Amino acid sequence: MTLSQINNVEQILRNALRRKFQNYKPEPASMPFHTRLLGKDRLALYSFIHSLNTNFGTSIFEPVALALATSKFANAESQRTVGTQISKDAHRVIQEIIDGLSTAAISPNKPDEIEAIRAVCNEGEMKTIRLTKADIKLVAHDGTLYFIDLKTAKPNSGEFKGFKRTLLEWAAATLAINPTVNVQTLIAIPYNPYEPQPYSRWTMRGMLDLDHELKVADEFWDFLGGTGTYEKLLESFQNIGIELRDEIDNYFTKHGQ
Repeated sequence: MTLSQINNVEQILRNALRRKFQNYKPEPASMPFHTRLLGKDRLALYSFIHSLNTNFGTSIFEPVALALATSKFANAESQRTVGTQISKDAHRVIQEIIDGLSTAAISPNKPDEIEAIRAVCNEGEMKTIRLTKADIKLVAHDGTLYFIDLKTAKPNSGEFKGFKRTLLEWAAATLAINPTVNVQTLIAIPYNPYEPQPYSRWTMRGMLDLDHELKVADEFWDFLGGTGTYEKLLESFQNIGIELRDEIDNYFTKHGQ
């Protein structure tokens, strides 16, 4: 991370927290037992954290990711439409891949899956499809396209099939526009909730190609900003937490009365 990027990231954090303080309206709820046991200020803090978590990705992780990616990528954008059409034959190939993975008849192999889709990306009738927007779109200097789906730290194992379909459909929609482009579609998990233990990836094994479709914690942030970015990013979060501590304490003292 350059000094400019550090300053940019820290300003994003300041603005995000202060904007949240200004706009946050706790939902009215009477919790007489909790209040007497823990105190209004602690309940206010709990409620605030829960609210912040619901949009942490869009309000903090996405803009921070864009700020970091400027050092390594030609272009970086958030919330981008990947495409609107997939060929009938590509849809068939995607379903065959999902079926094979679901029954363990095949193992995930993203490079092979991409090439199988590429071979039929314009074959058969083109079908209009409404796809989930990519949280992050990156364009590398060599023209490679990256579409990234940011997920919570502990995604529901029952959703992995849907994640996989989204990644394959993004690839198919991109190749329908440009059959020769190098496209990479990824799941990113911003931090490892199991630290210092390794991230528990076994639940994803069998559906996701862990080497080509998943980046967790330092893998993700260092991919965006270069080696060492993750640790510097944690320092920036800590610095802003210390800087704004009085503002944070005053806010919860006021709301805990």
